[in-house]
Amino acid sequence: MTFPRDSRSLNREQAEMLAKQKNVATREPGEAANPMPRTPLAMTLLIAGALGLFVFLGGSVGAQLVKQYLGQNATTDQAMVSALLLNIALILLIWRRTSALSSEVDVYKQAEVRAKHLAITDPLTNLFNRRAVKEKTTELTTRASRRGKSVAFMMLDLDGFKKINDLYGHDSGDQLLREVADRMRDTVPPSSILARLGGDEFGICLVFEPEFPETVDRVAEDLIEMLSRPITIGDTDHCITASIGIARPEIDCDSIDMLIRRADIALYSAKKNGRNGFCWFESGMEIELRTRNSLEADIRAAIPNDEFVPYFEQQIDLETGELSGFEMLARRVSPVRGLIPPDEFIPVAEETGMIGDLSMSIIRKAMFEAKSWDPRLTISVNISPVQLKDPWLAQKIVKLLVETGFPANRLEVEITESSLFKNLSLAQSIVGSLKNQGIRIALDDFGTGYSSLAHLRALPFDRIKIDRSFVSTMNENPESSAIVSAIAGLGASLGVSITAEGIEDEGLVSKLRDLGCSKGQGWFYGQPLSIDAARTLLANRNLLVARRSSNLTNRIDSDGHGGDAIHKARAAG
Repeated sequence: MTFPRDSRSLNREQAEMLAKQKNVATREPGEAANPMPRTPLAMTLLIAGALGLFVFLGGSVGAQLVKQYLGQNATTDQAMVSALLLNIALILLIWRRTSALSSEVDVYKQAEVRAKHLAITDPLTNLFNRRAVKEKTTELTTRASRRGKSVAFMMLDLDGFKKINDLYGHDSGDQLLREVADRMRDTVPPSSILARLGGDEFGICLVFEPEFPETVDRVAEDLIEMLSRPITIGDTDHCITASIGIARPEIDCDSIDMLIRRADIALYSAKKNGRNGFCWFESGMEIELRTRNSLEADIRAAIPNDEFVPYFEQQIDLETGELSGFEMLARRVSPVRGLIPPDEFIPVAEETGMIGDLSMSIIRKAMFEAKSWDPRLTISVNISPVQLKDPWLAQKIVKLLVETGFPANRLEVEITESSLFKNLSLAQSIVGSLKNQGIRIALDDFGTGYSSLAHLRALPFDRIKIDRSFVSTMNENPESSAIVSAIAGLGASLGVSITAEGIEDEGLVSKLRDLGCSKGQGWFYGQPLSIDAARTLLANRNLLVARRSSNLTNRIDSDGHGGDAIHKARAAG
């Protein structure tokens, strides 16, 4: 459903509307309008006097000329003639000045119209700007209510616009925004208010029958469909999508500001639901947003308070059944709520950009703790897809190794397959830098991404981790069993070690061992351990360096063979 409208006629309508306005939009409260040039009183009196004198002199001189012409021997008073000529010159001068003044008045009027137009119009798209949208929405809402109709406010944001600016420059971005504005004009009803609120964000206010809100749905669908069509700029076709949030005045919506804010909240939900769609505001959305903002502030305060700590999930050598290392997991220990799982804070930390600081603080703690473990034990750390966008990630990890003194060959960095899809070239650079330091790289959640074989060929992975969704359902789902078998065979042919996640019973251990998986982890071997619990486990198995050193000292004191014992201990590392 589209409503064709010529953009030039729209501009003319806007100009006419602006010319009729009484107040200049740029005027500050209490400030008088720019004075319009006007004819002064002295000039008016001069014009009247000149015309009166012309009538008097013209009548006298004219009468003398007529008598002389009729042969009545009348003489012409030269003084009167001179006065008449001077009067005519004065009238011509006054006429010229009045004409110039009239032109000046026209210029001022045109300048005022332009000033009003610029004050409320976005110069790039010729739509209303943020400053004008509230006033125009208020006017449209008032007119609609008088006719028994309602209004809906749409907040529209372009998905992927930043990429256009980054790759092709701001000139291409400006052309794209102009084309978007033209398409929006052709799509929404003619009586709608269209505004560019800033960047790639637009506002639309339209009138509809309160009983038929599906009319607004159709307009939103048309906008999404229209904007998803390729936009040609130069020789390149650009594809973008749009997300839309919609709100309508309700009983508790007492201002235009609240209406626009609710549309913005609905827009956030539309983006959260996958973009390229629209969403109506619901009261629960505001509660959810407040909760999220509260959680964001909570996380921001928790990072410097050291409330985020590492937990450790055991990784077992499937051939020997011995502990080979741990995967580090993030947890939060709140003084109020206690232990908080990562699902509650990782998504918010990623969205707000706090994931980098949060992750590095936990990895640092894990490295300090793992220094006291047996040198054969490794730790695996997960890198968020957001972190993989940071070109300095490798340097930050190496800096942690230097600060903590943790050996690089005992560290394994896990990268999810989906994160590689977004920027493979940057991932190659980061992985190469980490590998040069002796750090091992694992491909996590294998089989759940986009182009697994291409990633294996492009990046030098040391290990492949089979996602738990396949491993845990091997006994019940033949497809899962076949996928695990295929991945294990692929790893063997490429010479890459395989770790199976999600082991929950002993029957899976033998199957995975027979398939060639070298390591396994899951709740069959126990739930993730806190620092103290992991330290106790390792102490009981004599896998703590400090404990072994203490035992060695006791043996030296008891048998007196100190030199040989110390030499053997040093040789063992």
